[in-house]
Amino acid sequence: MKTAFLFSGQGAQYQGMGQELCKTESIVRETFEEASQALGYDMAKLCFEESPQLNQTEYTQPAILTVSVAFHRLLASENFSADVMAGLSLGEYSALVASGVLDFSAAVQLVSKRGKFMSEAAPTGTGKMVAVMNAPVDVIEECCKKASQLGIVSPANYNTPQQIVIGGSVEAVDEAMRLLKEAGVKRMIPLNVSGPFHTRLLEPAAKKLEDVLATVAFSEPRIPIISNTTAKIMPYDQMKELLKRQVMSPVRFYESIETMKELGITRVVEIGPGKVLSGFIKKIDSSIEISRIEDTETFLQTKEFLAGGN
Repeated sequence: MKTAFLFSGQGAQYQGMGQELCKTESIVRETFEEASQALGYDMAKLCFEESPQLNQTEYTQPAILTVSVAFHRLLASENFSADVMAGLSLGEYSALVASGVLDFSAAVQLVSKRGKFMSEAAPTGTGKMVAVMNAPVDVIEECCKKASQLGIVSPANYNTPQQIVIGGSVEAVDEAMRLLKEAGVKRMIPLNVSGPFHTRLLEPAAKKLEDVLATVAFSEPRIPIISNTTAKIMPYDQMKELLKRQVMSPVRFYESIETMKELGITRVVEIGPGKVLSGFIKKIDSSIEISRIEDTETFLQTKEFLAGGN
């Protein structure tokens, strides 16, 4: 029985994430302390105490990475491992740490800069993202293409075949929505996000990230990682280029799950705050067994889940 570990993306954060396991598990506490040392601020305070900073991209990204890596380390300490890994957008960095490509301290500093670059490239209010429900992919892509005469608009997240997120400049996204409505699409949900991520509006962030990536040491992965950008296994020599492209390219989540199935994956563990990815997988293929870890109860359930298939 083959297993995949999937790591949470931005948007999954909430106040108190990781707090319960931080109290009971020393390896989780140590991970929070390591993040605090690397960043120069108190990661536990950021995650556990009420603060608007947790929803600011520059802080959100290292916070989710810390929580996700802490939970993975907890599983690894019990000798549980995966056959393949992936993450949704930011979650790709958690997968890189978990598979031994990136040192955690380097990764947490890297995603802090990534978050800053993304915020600067598309300040709040400059763009818009909308989830388009139950519409054919070709119709969504065609409407975006037509609307792009008014500015940047394109699919940003292929989450499930029934939910595709489009993003870009406000005027162009509004025009795409008008065209989609005209084409008979009934349900579109504007998203409360801090920027139009995974679109060409993020190109300045991708360029800055490329410069920083050039200074960071990468090791050969111990476990294969599926790229958001290609939905295929990331070749070691292309990882930095793919991470640069990922910022301004669509996330191909449901195609990544198809790749996992081709690799023989039958069960998945979502690692990190929330259960967004578990929800997506249920819609993509209900035959895949799913567990998750974000607190003591789900940790115990996941241990049982993984032990049952070994």
